[in-house]
Amino acid sequence: MNDVNVVPHEVPGHRHEHLVIIVNGREKIVMSKEVSFAEVVQLSGLTSGPNTVFTVTYRHAAGHKHSGTLTEGETIKVKDGTIFNVTATNKS
Repeated sequence: MNDVNVVPHEVPGHRHEHLVIIVNGREKIVMSKEVSFAEVVQLSGLTSGPNTVFTVTYRHAAGHKHSGTLTEGETIKVKDGTIFNVTATNKS
């Protein structure tokens, strides 16, 4: 059997949409118009430990609230160019 490059089957009328967001100054691609606190923290690449607390702020978001703070368990609607800043602190 020969090796063949297979192109994924495209469903007519269905687009695989991706958005480019900025996390701590770096472009990241997401496949959804909504991201969670946990996803943004993971995209930041910051390491965590048992005493690590993350703070996530955002601006240029989609929806009714364009800027603010995202807390654990929350999600936010994003668009191309939404900016996130993630900081990690150790609680003592």
